[in-house]
Amino acid sequence: MEDSIEVILQDHSAKYLHRYPDNHALAAGSGALLAGCYGLWAMFVLPGFRRVPLRLKVPYLPSSVEQTANVMKLLQGRQGALADLGSGDGRLVLAACSQGFRCTGFEVNPVLLAYSRARARWSGVPAGHARFVNQDFWKTDLSGYSNVTAFLAPGVMQALEEKLLAELPDDGRVVACRFPFPRWTPSHTEGSGLDQVWAYDVIAVRKPRPQNPAA
Repeated sequence: MEDSIEVILQDHSAKYLHRYPDNHALAAGSGALLAGCYGLWAMFVLPGFRRVPLRLKVPYLPSSVEQTANVMKLLQGRQGALADLGSGDGRLVLAACSQGFRCTGFEVNPVLLAYSRARARWSGVPAGHARFVNQDFWKTDLSGYSNVTAFLAPGVMQALEEKLLAELPDDGRVVACRFPFPRWTPSHTEGSGLDQVWAYDVIAVRKPRPQNPAA
């Protein structure tokens, strides 16, 4: 009986000992994966952040195919120059170029900037139709643009309201992705959930709101 118990214990010990190398391999693989994810995050998100004040920093979040299509629907029939604020990998700029806009993508991340420029070349976009600049749009006069797209973050939308209201022409239109402006009333909206976008006509936003009559 004692011999049988000893054999059983030896078998169980052998099984557990064999598991340890697998656990080490799993831990090493997980560590490598996390390190790789952090490396990609640092590559695409961190560069350029030092140039933007902390309260105005926005992480890179690519728009989905459906969201991009919704933006294009709200720009149908529009003309003039278009500015994409925080253009990321350039997908909104390239989609707008396909509708005939002359676009400028503002992006402070040099990695995303290089990628979007290369993507424009690969896509065969005519020179001058898509321009990607390593420039902080907060410090740029946007009065030359009658169309603006923005996929930023809720914390900066009120500050962006003030900037755009001061600079854009009356015939301007602003399309906000996923996060609407807190104090503006949209003229149109498209989509739902994470893919919802809102269009704001500057002339309508500038009109004074009607005062409620005193009771």
